[in-house]
Amino acid sequence: MNRLFRRLPAVDVLLAALSETETFRNIPRTLLRDAINAFLDGKRNAVRNGTIRDEKELALAALLPELRDFVRTARYASLRQVINGTGIVAHTNLGRSLLSQKALDAVLMAGKYYTNLELDLRTGLRGSRHSHVEPLLCRIVKTEAALAVNNNAAAVFLVLDTFCRGKEVILSRGELVEIGGSFRIPDIMTKSGALLREVGTTNRTRIGDYAQAITENTAALMKVHPSNYRITGFHEEASVRDVALLGKQRGIPVFVDLGSGNLYDFASHAAAEFACLSQDEPMAQRIAADGADLILFSGDKILGGPQAGIIAGRKKYIEVLKKNPLARVLRLDKLTLAALEATLELYLEPGMAARHVPTLNMILLPEPLLRQKAEKLADILEAALKNAGAPVTARIRPGCSRIGGGAFPERDLPTSLVCLEPTASSFTVESLRAALLHADTPVLGRIEDNGFLLDPRTIAEEEFPLVAKSLQQAAAIAHDSELSEK
Repeated sequence: MNRLFRRLPAVDVLLAALSETETFRNIPRTLLRDAINAFLDGKRNAVRNGTIRDEKELALAALLPELRDFVRTARYASLRQVINGTGIVAHTNLGRSLLSQKALDAVLMAGKYYTNLELDLRTGLRGSRHSHVEPLLCRIVKTEAALAVNNNAAAVFLVLDTFCRGKEVILSRGELVEIGGSFRIPDIMTKSGALLREVGTTNRTRIGDYAQAITENTAALMKVHPSNYRITGFHEEASVRDVALLGKQRGIPVFVDLGSGNLYDFASHAAAEFACLSQDEPMAQRIAADGADLILFSGDKILGGPQAGIIAGRKKYIEVLKKNPLARVLRLDKLTLAALEATLELYLEPGMAARHVPTLNMILLPEPLLRQKAEKLADILEAALKNAGAPVTARIRPGCSRIGGGAFPERDLPTSLVCLEPTASSFTVESLRAALLHADTPVLGRIEDNGFLLDPRTIAEEEFPLVAKSLQQAAAIAHDSELSEK
């Protein structure tokens, strides 16, 4: 064993060998050294457990190809591009919404140059970073004022901390939702210092339940839109309009948490699968018109912008929120503000938003176009599989996409899927899925009926060659894995 250990090349020898290649010269030497040490640790373990017994396996020429692959994999340990073939448009695990080109250009400008983030160009004096998106939000949502923070949970927390600490907030039991990452509305209330006053039942809450619960300690009436679930059957809830009227009569503010949020009128489309969407995710504009004092929603879900939490409503409440020290803790940086401003500008013309905001564009893709995309992708993948000699076929089958982001839980969008099916018993769908995760550009899809499905709704045509390359790599990885198991 000691003899084999001595045959292992030194770290500096391997480092010099890697540095001869342009690809590895661009990697910081510290990271290269760390990867080489990890690689050598693996070889030492292989010697200890008897997997390596021949000195030839430890020669530089034998190790170098394997080391190159190891370093390539190791350098991809952080944030990287993946192909979303799941058909879930606002996929939380994949970063939710993609930014429009307009937003990307704005981020590049804000990151590359100095900006007037907190400078009033009219006076040359200090300005407010809120001024970059507030006018746009007011114009689109049709409210008096607005404020953007770093996500919608932060928006809810800021509102409750500002107006409800030590006092009661009345909320229907049917709206005590849990959002992603096990964050629950009651927990956020408790942390903010607000006292939750539940009214009604899980499936039925009337306006009278709110009215009877109001006391001298009531700070707000609140409604939470159940974005990620639906109650059907024997069900009744008080409308925003009725709760807002009650709040006005009693002098109590009404806050509405829309969750995902929506600024686009899907009902403007004739196709039934699109027209019904506005029923599930009410537009923020309509909630404002119904009389809510503050409306809270996300910027990175259905809206299709960067991660942000938006608060829009009456100026007297927004101005108080801005003065809360937490507003500074939760404020947006210049890159996010640039992306959000650019995204909101597109919503000034709804047709432009539908064309250029990727989230909206993917949701509104018609099935015939999806069929064409699926056929093109299938042809490319068939050729790639044939060249790789992989025992996998690609065919088209009908299916459904999901919007995601905790929105539209009951709405499936019709699509055409590319189904990859192994034709050899030694090559499984599970091994293909695992191998695709380890390709240079990982590809995610879903498994159904012994097929690995890719939905072209969430794959851009410019990504098709990447999918083909990753599939060829995955076929080789899966094949090698099957051989090693044997």
